Amino acid sequence: MKKIATLAVVAATALTAAATTATAQPYGYGYGRDRWEPINARQAQLERRIERGIQRGALTPAEARRLHSQFRQLARLEARYRINGLTMGERADLDRRFDRLAAAVRFESRDRDYGYGYGYR
Repeated sequence: MKKIATLAVVAATALTAAATTATAQPYGYGYGRDRWEPINARQAQLERRIERGIQRGALTPAEARRLHSQFRQLARLEARYRINGLTMGERADLDRRFDRLAAAVRFESRDRDYGYGYGYR
């Protein structure tokens, strides 16, 4: 009985691992149009998070301006990198910068510095 339970757990783990790797997207190594979608999707997600923070009042106007400015700088840098195609180093640099911006959005949204005169919740 114990052997059957262990086998079921191993099978479930294997299925989960297979499903996870099947849904993973290529990270810019392929050819064609879908090659850049992960970067574009990440930019869109960050833009939505900033806008959501403004709507909820979790970001002050000054925080939102600063985050939008950082976002525009990152978009300009990405456009410069894309002129001759992204190298692995440029992709890694963009990933680090996206990570830092995402962390800044997360921090500013949760620092209880509510905008537009809302007090602490």
